[in-house]
Amino acid sequence: MTPAALTSPDQHLQTAHPSARSRAKRLIDVLGAIAGLAITAVVAVPVAIAIYLDNPGPIFFGQERCGLKGRPFRIWKFRSMVANADDLKHLVQNEAKGLVFKNQNDPRVTRVGRFLRRTSLDELPQFWNVLMGDMSLVGTRPPTVDEVMRYDGYHWQRLDVKPGITGEWQVNGRSSVKDFEDIVQMDLDYQRKWSVTYDLKLLFKTFQVVLKKDGAY
Repeated sequence: MTPAALTSPDQHLQTAHPSARSRAKRLIDVLGAIAGLAITAVVAVPVAIAIYLDNPGPIFFGQERCGLKGRPFRIWKFRSMVANADDLKHLVQNEAKGLVFKNQNDPRVTRVGRFLRRTSLDELPQFWNVLMGDMSLVGTRPPTVDEVMRYDGYHWQRLDVKPGITGEWQVNGRSSVKDFEDIVQMDLDYQRKWSVTYDLKLLFKTFQVVLKKDGAY
């Protein structure tokens, strides 16, 4: 059972981190999401054609994740894996430690998918999640439902803020961060350091990391 089953939407905001109630942060999210969706619209057709020609199937990948206070939402990405990737997950070795799944040479990732991941183009549809209010431009790594169901103790504090397209983990290693406890510490550090100015600082660092393709696979 997620925290969402225990509290009302109003209680979520009352007990959530101040960032979840910040009007300035929300304004930045909306403006950023609109700009991001404009970019997404420009690249959507060539990306869609490349995905389909490489591996016929859906262009978008949707997966249920847990957001603020554990409320479930469907995250959207351009599909970077084979169409039946979830059915093949048990065949792939998890190279990460703890409640997170990572494999640097995951065979389920397509050729086009690897390019999309290296350039972070696969994440562009998440601007829709930001516009809808399920995510923020900056926040914590959005966990899967099965990860959250195995949370223990202070892990739940990660859900006191909205998940973000980027965050501490994005500018401090991205996929190369393979220990779940390290991710948790980064997320909690973000909550302690948070301010609108700090969000803008992380966004600027994210642009630098994406351009350099650091830690992406």
